[in-house]
Amino acid sequence: MDKIIIIAGPTASGKTDTASETALRVNGEVISADSMQVYRNMDIGTATPSLEEMRGVKHWLISEIEPDDEYSVQVFCDMARVYITDILARGKVPIICGGTGFYTNALLYGNNFGETDMELRNELIQFAEVNGAEALHARLREVDPQYAETTHANNVRRVARALDFFLTTGKKFSEHNEKEKQREPFYDANIFVLDMDRQKLYDRIEQRVDLMMEKGLVAEVSRLLDMGYDESLQSMQGLGYKEIVKYLKGEISLDEAVEMLKTGTRRFAKRQGTWFRHQLNGVWLNTADYDGAKGLAESIIGG
Repeated sequence: MDKIIIIAGPTASGKTDTASETALRVNGEVISADSMQVYRNMDIGTATPSLEEMRGVKHWLISEIEPDDEYSVQVFCDMARVYITDILARGKVPIICGGTGFYTNALLYGNNFGETDMELRNELIQFAEVNGAEALHARLREVDPQYAETTHANNVRRVARALDFFLTTGKKFSEHNEKEKQREPFYDANIFVLDMDRQKLYDRIEQRVDLMMEKGLVAEVSRLLDMGYDESLQSMQGLGYKEIVKYLKGEISLDEAVEMLKTGTRRFAKRQGTWFRHQLNGVWLNTADYDGAKGLAESIIGG
């Protein structure tokens, strides 16, 4: 079975630095398991690693598709598997790095999403467009509170998929995912989850958002709108983009947009931690116990 390394963790926990450091030590290449960094021209709001942060390590699924291209867990898996095969063929080590745990699990276990009804799913998406994402999320919470807890209301496609699955099969999507985890994995994966004190993580998130603003997040979002990318696109619904769009439309002040972004990111990080604890079986590394990315990389290589 092919061997890979998976480095997961909540946003702002130091995954990128750790993955690059690990890759340098094991002759590896990094595949991003992030649902937003794959888009071009969306570098600031997605915290896409710079060339300096990549440290000469090849990173895949970074800035590879346009903001209006379709991107889903299936597309991710299809592309990532091609890259893994190529990396292994060149005698290198694939390192999967990202905070979208759902993508990582699907890559590892080849999740079968079961019976679906695309017509019903589109109706659910339309319901959200008319009644709001929170209303659709409330319906999911009624039938599958466990899955709703780890899925944000703004992720309408994922909420609709889970509801579609329940309404089609009569089974909870969370329970289906638990059964899928019992399947044999596609790869022999060493899985590591970065963890840190919650307040320290929240402080890092605050600093990251402030840095995004300094780098020109408002200008980036404005430029995307000028390029014709509609605010309703899946990519434009990501954290950092939907808040700034509201500001540019005059619906909220810039200070309100920034505070919404910080609050939303903190909540997102909390949901990520909850998801990893319940869904991803890996070795947890408390970052406070290690000397930065180098110490974490040493632990990962030794593990």
